[in-house]
Amino acid sequence: MRSRIEDVAAAAGVSIKTVSRVLNNEPNVREQTQSRVREAVARLGYKPNPSARSLAGQRSYSLALAYNNPSRNYLMEIQSGMLDACHGNHYNLLLGPVGIGRHALPDLSALFDNSRPDGVVLIPPLSDDPVVLSYLQEHDIPFASIAPRDPTGAIGVRMDETTAVVELMRHLIALGHRRIGHIKGPRAHGACQWRHAGYRAALREAGIAYDAALVVGGQFSFESGIPAAHRLLDLADPPTAIFAANDDMAAAVYRVAGGRGLQVPRDLSVCGFDDTPIASHIFPALTTVRQPTAEMGRLATLQLLERIRSPGAGRMITLDHAVLVRESTAAPGKRRR
Repeated sequence: MRSRIEDVAAAAGVSIKTVSRVLNNEPNVREQTQSRVREAVARLGYKPNPSARSLAGQRSYSLALAYNNPSRNYLMEIQSGMLDACHGNHYNLLLGPVGIGRHALPDLSALFDNSRPDGVVLIPPLSDDPVVLSYLQEHDIPFASIAPRDPTGAIGVRMDETTAVVELMRHLIALGHRRIGHIKGPRAHGACQWRHAGYRAALREAGIAYDAALVVGGQFSFESGIPAAHRLLDLADPPTAIFAANDDMAAAVYRVAGGRGLQVPRDLSVCGFDDTPIASHIFPALTTVRQPTAEMGRLATLQLLERIRSPGAGRMITLDHAVLVRESTAAPGKRRR
């Protein structure tokens, strides 16, 4: 027979209200009391009834991930971290694809009118979209942002991406590379601007002139990296190294280089950004910047839950990065034609 919240309360020697507060991770419950309640929950195998919780608390006990990002690996990592935080707090997770600008409005209306999540996590470029932000503020919907361009007053999580790229570029320059190509992301992303700024800052630091021909656009997708890589390798004086603004586009550089008979890193060094699973799955393993994407999803969700439980709570967390030097970068060699 399924255990009820009344059974948990009796076993722990507390009120039903106290059990509810512990299960919802609400503040001001003594640790000793929390331990008794959680032990009773585990011993009785109690599972909260989502419908009953929603009716009692006037919440849906679900969160949404709003996205408009073509990088499947990035999205899956964010989702994984969010699921971890949701599971630990007895919340469900909804996925909501949302358009950009005025195209976002019908998608947002459908998401919140139909599913009524208690809050939403935004990832770039939605975390910077004025239409999306205005809609959420006007409808008093709690939200947390991942990597917003302007973190002032926002809650969520970010990283110093410009500094990370400077460190990555220093690695390439120390190897002897002077013609370094760069595949950017879409302009709407703050990440595109931060990573391009790091690219330029590192060149300036090393006294290397910026060459606009070595910078091409991409969309943070594998597919967009294919024509971008061709453009760079078609140059009369092609780069000896390519920094792609994310791992998906870096993997596309591998594909194009291989089709031209070039070997990584003997003929071309390649590096990316994010350290999504593809970075260690491709061969040779990709030199990249580790952005703890799943952890960013988890922490943004926890900040959002704090805001939902207590208006005004939550903060913007800045995480550390790491440059991971693997097998895809080496000193420039004599390229085969």
